[in-house]
Amino acid sequence: MKSIAKKIELTPPQILVIGFAAIILLGATLLSLPISSASGQPTLFLDALFTATSATCVTGLVVVDTGTHYSMFGQIVIISLIQVGGLGFMTMATLFAFVLRKRISLKERLILQEAMNQGSMEGIVRLIRRVIVYSLTIEFAAAVIFSIRWSFDLGIARGIYFGIFHAISFFNNAGFDLFGSVVAPFTSLTTYADDWIVNIVSMSLIILGGIGFVVISDVVDYKKHKRLSLHSKVVLSATGVLIVVGAIVIFVFEFTNQRTLGSLNWSGKILASFFQSVSPRTAGANSLDIGAMRQASQFFIIILMFIGASPGSTGGGIKTTTFTTLIGAMIAMIRGKEDIVLFHYRLGKDRILKAITLTMIALFLVIFVTMLLTTTESQSFLKLLFEVTSAFGTVGLTMGVTPELSYFGKIMISLTMFAGRLGPLTLAYALGPKAEKELYRYPEGKITIG
Repeated sequence: MKSIAKKIELTPPQILVIGFAAIILLGATLLSLPISSASGQPTLFLDALFTATSATCVTGLVVVDTGTHYSMFGQIVIISLIQVGGLGFMTMATLFAFVLRKRISLKERLILQEAMNQGSMEGIVRLIRRVIVYSLTIEFAAAVIFSIRWSFDLGIARGIYFGIFHAISFFNNAGFDLFGSVVAPFTSLTTYADDWIVNIVSMSLIILGGIGFVVISDVVDYKKHKRLSLHSKVVLSATGVLIVVGAIVIFVFEFTNQRTLGSLNWSGKILASFFQSVSPRTAGANSLDIGAMRQASQFFIIILMFIGASPGSTGGGIKTTTFTTLIGAMIAMIRGKEDIVLFHYRLGKDRILKAITLTMIALFLVIFVTMLLTTTESQSFLKLLFEVTSAFGTVGLTMGVTPELSYFGKIMISLTMFAGRLGPLTLAYALGPKAEKELYRYPEGKITIG
């Protein structure tokens, strides 16, 4: 019996995969019930499964409009899935353990370490405690501001409901919204493109949710320690550069486009440019019509979505640290340097190999799924590439493809969202054979590169 138990013992990556899959199936079952639909009719299970996957993987891609298709019960199920998916089911389980004063076991600490993408278990429970406090505090503050702002437009009760829903959705980088019930289905924040309060609060939530809880904790402790870790410096600098460069590129390409920035005043142009630069970092909300943007802007957004957020955050993509490592490797090679140096620290070769591996797996996944969809969907290549990258980066932006996907397309996009949320390496570790220590090494050989 002991040998059988040992054989079926699950590794932390496998537990994460199974845990997320179980939550998605539970969410899909609830969303397919008649009580979850505004019409009182059961939702097609595949559509419910797609929505549950999108919510749990904090993506935001939807085949039906959230505000008009789902009842309040269905919307509460969706926002609950977003909260659990964004913070991670192990973080939520730890919260209950804190409440019940239950001790966190070594196995649970290992799973938390994997879930938070940490290098060691040291201080992991303390970090989870901070994650919960920071998340609830930020969401509460944003919900209050949103509620006050939208109470003027929607009434007090609806304004508060919208405030809570969108504060949770945007902080967890999910991109789900309810404005389809106010304006028209799939409109997102397009009617608030020049609203300073909505834009600033939304962008702040997206950025805070995307930089990672380790960085937030580091910044909070800066006054005490007077220093930031290398990880925090890389994340903050990369995030800042990508946001500014993204805003400039979108502003330049869309300035004269009357269907996007061209119809806005200068204030609206600047706000919308920054919002549409922040949002592709896995948030999914949009204040401009993505389908009406020029192809150059759409392709640039694909690049931003592929890069994504930062490690240990609610976002997806290959992550800012991976992108920075690759850029650093390129610069070091051009300069003839052997080491990649960031902020006077040399990166280990294991970090570089992990960055290259992660990027290549992600690239192959996006290319493979896009190639499959070009044979089953009646959409242009750019639209499908945009959709697949959005799913992998758990972004949620779309050029209008999602509602028109075939059954096969919905399944493939759902699987891509699942892979993007857990991370290609976590999935590879979970599905692949257990690594064994090599007993010998082959002699070094040389090949010509470039």
